[in-house]
Formats: sequence, C-alpha cells, structure tokens
Amino acid sequence: MDRQDETYVVHEGCDHIFFVGFLGVGKSTLARNLGRLFNRCYVDTDRLVERALGKTVAEVFSEDGEDYFRDAETAQLALLRTRKSLLVSCGGGIVEREENCGLMHDMGVVVFLDGDLSDSLRQIRRPEKRPDLGTAAHAAELYRHRRPLYERTADITIDVRNRTFEQVALDSGKLLWERGLL
Repeated sequence: MDRQDETYVVHEGCDHIFFVGFLGVGKSTLARNLGRLFNRCYVDTDRLVERALGKTVAEVFSEDGEDYFRDAETAQLALLRTRKSLLVSCGGGIVEREENCGLMHDMGVVVFLDGDLSDSLRQIRRPEKRPDLGTAAHAAELYRHRRPLYERTADITIDVRNRTFEQVALDSGKLLWERGLL
C-alpha cells in the first residue's frame, strides 16, 4: 500500500477482501452492504460458479457432485486475480481446500464472520439451495469441521453474535477502514 495523502489509500496489486464463515452467517449481506457504503464492487463465489456452469449450486451438487463444484469454485476464485478491490462473499466450504486459502491470501485479506450454528440455521430461508447443509446433525458436524478451518485461514475475525446486519456492517466497515483496507 502506498499513501498519497491522509485521506486516500492507493492499493497495489490484488486487494480483495474475502468474507468466509458458515452458511447463513451473513457473508453476502455484509459484502453487499459494505460495497454500497464504500462504493466497492462485490461478488459471491457461489453465483460466479452458477454463471460459469449454467446451473444452480444445488443442481451441480446433485448432477455432478461436490468435487466438481469445488473444482469450479477454485477456478472462479483464481480468475479474481484479474480484478481489483473486490468484496468477495465466499461459499461456506471454500476453506475445504488449502489451495483456495492460499489463493485468498495471495489476493487480499480474509475476514472470518464468526457466529453460532443456531443463528446460521435460523437465517437460512431456503435450505434446499444449500446442498451441503443436510440434516441438523450433519449441519452441526459440518460446522464443527469447518470452524477451525475458518479460524486458521482468517486474517481478521469479526464476531457477529447478537448483532444486527447493520451493526456488523458499520463496525466491520470502520475496522477495515481503520486498517486501510477499504
């Protein structure tokens, strides 16, 4: 980073902010809200995969399998190298591959939105669109498996428990701005 003056930060190379966390924690909502607040583009890795494959995530899981989806997810993530200053909402399983974690670190900063499983499950309005969620018992196991992966990958952790999306967006924006990331 190179500072031109006290109010503007010029970023060199990729300077994306990647939001990771469990399904339903609010990654897409936060990326969208911060994008609007700070006039930055935001993308969702699941939507990028859907556009690239011409299928929904659920269809890809059902017809082609999770490995095929993860390959497409990694390919779409790698394509973000050609873009600049994105706020990226990542699918809940992006941390399943070490390669993805390395790509995110190469291109920017990883922010873990840390919430409770019960809050995540409450926020998921269309569970049929979340093919890796499964039953409540499977979701709990998946959460236990992925939480350490999120923690290990994160450069910054933001606790979203007992907070509104607006509070999370404002506090996150302030934190990221103060660190020269927005």
